[in-house]
Amino acid sequence: MAAKNIDLKESLSNLMKKAKEEKIISVEEINNLMKNNFSQEKIDAIIFKIKELNIELVDKIADKTKTKTEKEVEKVKKEEVEPEINIDEKEVEAMLNEDLITVSESSDVDEPIKMYLREIGQIPLLKSEEEFELARRIGLGDEKAKQELMESNLRLVVSIAKKHTNRGLKLLDLIQEGNIGLMKAVEKFESDKGFKFSTYATWWIRQAITRAIADQGRTIRIPVHMIETINKIKKASRIHLQETGKEPTADYLAKTVEMPVEKVKNILEMNQDPISLETPVGSEDDSELGDFVEDDKFLNPHEATVRSVLKEKLNEILKKELNEREEQVLRLRYGLDDGAPKTLEEVGKIFDVTRERIRQIEVKAINKLKNIKKKKGLEDFRN
Repeated sequence: MAAKNIDLKESLSNLMKKAKEEKIISVEEINNLMKNNFSQEKIDAIIFKIKELNIELVDKIADKTKTKTEKEVEKVKKEEVEPEINIDEKEVEAMLNEDLITVSESSDVDEPIKMYLREIGQIPLLKSEEEFELARRIGLGDEKAKQELMESNLRLVVSIAKKHTNRGLKLLDLIQEGNIGLMKAVEKFESDKGFKFSTYATWWIRQAITRAIADQGRTIRIPVHMIETINKIKKASRIHLQETGKEPTADYLAKTVEMPVEKVKNILEMNQDPISLETPVGSEDDSELGDFVEDDKFLNPHEATVRSVLKEKLNEILKKELNEREEQVLRLRYGLDDGAPKTLEEVGKIFDVTRERIRQIEVKAINKLKNIKKKKGLEDFRN
């Protein structure tokens, strides 16, 4: 009886510890442990203690997972609904008023994008009162107003996307990702927050494009938060280069961005672009980079040939000088076939004899090999 009470107390202690860590517990868990073992007064006292510790109390174990998921969703929603807007409105105005015809005439722009730019360039920009009216209609559930607000800001997406080229994604892909961010901005915009829609949308468009570059723009994916850190370091590096004409040191960058030097060095190394081993080398393109990179996991042709000949010679000697059991013991003990040497005990189990018997067979076999009058040409392989 005493042992049972100790077990119950330990189980209750573990349950309370878990509840404190997770900040949630179910009545079902309490009942499963305490019913038929504790009085109702004791159960009530524990529940009171749980509430006193600000631990959430739900009915069933399944509700715990549901509650956690709901909290996570609410957290994400809160983060999405309340972005930190710190964008220069003059910069946004300049992007909105950019001449898309000039952009479409660039030789770097593909024909489908040129057609798209000409089309959206004909959509007039909104005045403040028009934007306010559309926001009011959207608040009343007017889907047509959403479409109008989005279409009038498509040129903003192009201007932002253009600034993110040469980072692994084509302009068309950047525009598509930016349009997804614009759609999200339309859904979440609240005119009473005091922002112009274009200013608010810029945040969402940039976020969508930045995330797409992080997910798709690199051969080796880098997390979004790390992309932001890399951009911060690159900006500091660019400013220093413009001001001094010299590349900044890791120490200077660490001081500027307020990070440890070692972390900055790791980030700079991480930011290097992968190079294909098929990259041509030389003016005649008859060699590739892979031809000059040593792979230490593989033997060079000469060494591979030497090892092959040595293996043949060794096999020949083992078969000629030893009986079948002695040969097999040495092969297993020194991993001559699979490169994985085995212990005396492991070999003993294979032959169903003691480890001492295997040791004796091994010693006898080695002595036989030592006493070979002629080394059968093995001297050449000593080095």
